[in-house]
Formats: sequence, C-alpha cells, structure tokens
Amino acid sequence: MDWGRAKNVLIYAFLLLNLVLGYQLWIDYREQAGSNPGFNSLPENTQRIMEENRIQVLSPIPSGTPQLPKIAFSYSLPEQGKPVKLNNSVETKLIYSDQKELISLLEGQIPNMKQYRHDPPSDKENAFVFRPLVLGEWPLFNVELELFHESQRIEYFRSPELQIQSTSDMEEQKVLSASKALGTLIERNFIPPKSAVKDIQLGYYGQMFNTDVEFAAPAWRFTLDSGEMIYVQGISGDVFTTKTEKAKE
Repeated sequence: MDWGRAKNVLIYAFLLLNLVLGYQLWIDYREQAGSNPGFNSLPENTQRIMEENRIQVLSPIPSGTPQLPKIAFSYSLPEQGKPVKLNNSVETKLIYSDQKELISLLEGQIPNMKQYRHDPPSDKENAFVFRPLVLGEWPLFNVELELFHESQRIEYFRSPELQIQSTSDMEEQKVLSASKALGTLIERNFIPPKSAVKDIQLGYYGQMFNTDVEFAAPAWRFTLDSGEMIYVQGISGDVFTTKTEKAKE
C-alpha cells in the first residue's frame, strides 16, 4: 500500500468534510436568522458581521418608529427603600398566568399598581420587577417596582414615589428604528461575538444624576443572553450600558 498517497487522501477527505460541515452550519444560521421578523431589514454589512461573529437575534425586531417626546421625572424610595409587607400575600403563579388578576389583588395594597407592567428580563432571584409606563405604554427603565417572593408567594413590595411631568410642552420626535439601533451596536462591536439578543423593547431611559428632576428620552433596550442590557437613545443614537452609565463614543 502507498501510505503517502493514502495519507493525502485522508487529509483531503477531512478538509472536504470540514467544508461540508462549515457550509451546513452557515445554512442553519441563515435559516434561523432569516426566520426572525425584521432580520432582512438589517443592512447587508450588519448581517455579514453577525454571521462572522455568530451573533443571533432571538427576539423579533420591532418595525414601528413612533414619535415621542423626552420626559422629566422625579423619583425616590420611601422609608430608606425598605420593603413593605403586603397585608395579603398572593401566589407567584399569577405573574405568569393572569396578570390582570394579580393587579386587581395588589392595586388596593400598592399605590398606582395599574400604571406598572412586568419586565421579565429585569427579574431578580427573589423579586419580580415592574416598570412604570410613560403615556400608558412605554416602560421607564430607570425606575422599578419590586415584588419580593418566597415559598411561591409574593410577600413584600418596594414601590417608588414617582412623578412624571406633563409632556404637553415637550416636542415629539421620530424615534430611530430598532433595526438601525441594532445595526449600530453590531457594527460598532458593542455586542460580543457568539452572543444572542433575547429581548428588544422601546421605552424611556436617561442617565441618573441624583438631582431633584431627572430627564429621560425614548430608547431601545437590547437584552443579551448574558443578562447585560444595552440602550440606544432613540433620538441621538447614543449608546449606554448599565455597567458604565456613560455614553460610548
């Protein structure tokens, strides 16, 4: 037997196998990415970088670009932020099965409970997180109401004192599209290789300066599979992260 020739044949066979496997992985990625609503709205250059860095988007990419104003708000936690015990605890299963019933059971115990919405990506090990809604629809990511649970029952809550100033004198501006905001993060390497974007939401976000009045603007929030949250300001396009609380140029 010609061992030299046999060795070359094996090498070529392995190279061919690697090419086939690589091609199949690429096809699988394209099919998975292409099934995501809004994926084709991303620029070709963005899609190419996603493929090269194996970045996945597991959440639908919203298509709406509403016109929204900036807001001013004041915010504090009463009694040094200590959790308050509920008069009547409720089962945690209502968080997932019937939030209308949950709110009806809590609205008499927690002020303005109807004006909050559950924010699952922000949930903590022992607390469910709710966000106040601006204009009845858009979550304010800087502020949270916490429902603390133990033994599958919600026993305590921590509710902020929040006042959102009137937006009637604030100019409404068209918000950047989610696809453009996502493209910014990918092309500027804000999203690490082999990461997955598991949630995309439009809400309000602003840097906190511990002043009497804070300001927030419409912002897209991108939640990664690592738990990191990245914000793209919907008017200026500035990028913020919860790690630095600073705009990255």
